[in-house]
Amino acid sequence: MSEAVYERYKDALRRGHVAALRGHVAVALEAYAEAASIAPERALPHASIGHVQLRRGRLDEALAAFDQALARAPRDEAALLGRAEVLARLGRAVEAARTLDLVAEIEEAAGRPVEALESARRALELAESRARRRSLQRLVRLVREGEPDPAAAAALTSAVRLLETGPSAAGSPAGEPIGVAVPEAEAVPEAEAEAEIEPAPAPGPDELLVEAEAAIEAGQAATVPGASLAAARALAAAGRTDAALDICYRALAIAPGDLELHLVLVEIYRDRGWRELASEKLELLRHLAELDDDRRVLARVVALQAAVAAGADQPA
Repeated sequence: MSEAVYERYKDALRRGHVAALRGHVAVALEAYAEAASIAPERALPHASIGHVQLRRGRLDEALAAFDQALARAPRDEAALLGRAEVLARLGRAVEAARTLDLVAEIEEAAGRPVEALESARRALELAESRARRRSLQRLVRLVREGEPDPAAAAALTSAVRLLETGPSAAGSPAGEPIGVAVPEAEAVPEAEAEAEIEPAPAPGPDELLVEAEAAIEAGQAATVPGASLAAARALAAAGRTDAALDICYRALAIAPGDLELHLVLVEIYRDRGWRELASEKLELLRHLAELDDDRRVLARVVALQAAVAAGADQPA
């Protein structure tokens, strides 16, 4: 894809995201369709169409869009979660559970066992099977072996309760949402949809990246740091550290003094095992904090230095 074509694709996506966030259904669908026509090999426009249709209650259209996305990227988590949600609502619980099995496999492979545990639990709620129960038991053991935190504790409690009591009515297709916060909705006429669509779910890494790139290219110094920081953290959490590093570097060209961008760079360096590079940047930040007599920044930098030196996670 040439640079000019990619710019058109990003602009169409951006317009779609903004329209979806504002509840403008027709505008969002038109922009996403434009993005899909510009880059027919990309999954994101189709997944985005699927989520808009799902929020409208147009389940058949949503399923078709998610399937289009998965034909291009079979392991796209957003499309898989959307597809599972649609199948559950259609009463196709076994198919929804199989889709969630794949989501759990992807999440575990990406080093996100707590999320994998949640997906596996929901899959077992939808469709009981011995293999699914064994998988959930194994993930319970895996999460128990990890570092304790509130999210892990909550996931363990729900999973253990399910294993002890078995699936109940709470696991029916009308139960809790699978992966996206999508309110129950009846299909509505096109003329009414504009007013009734609910706000979009939290944007994923690709959406955040598009917003950050748009801010950088427009030279919007006031919004570049926040948008780029959100994109970098989401990309890093998804294991896409090269893209996370790139957006940080581009943002720092516009906002070179933004502390949070420097610190998220340090975290990425640390997670990739670039301890020397992380230490050098922290030493520079420490000197700057000492010169400015900024004790708050100095305390954060010193704590992160200790964590990097110990090879541990950043202290809270």
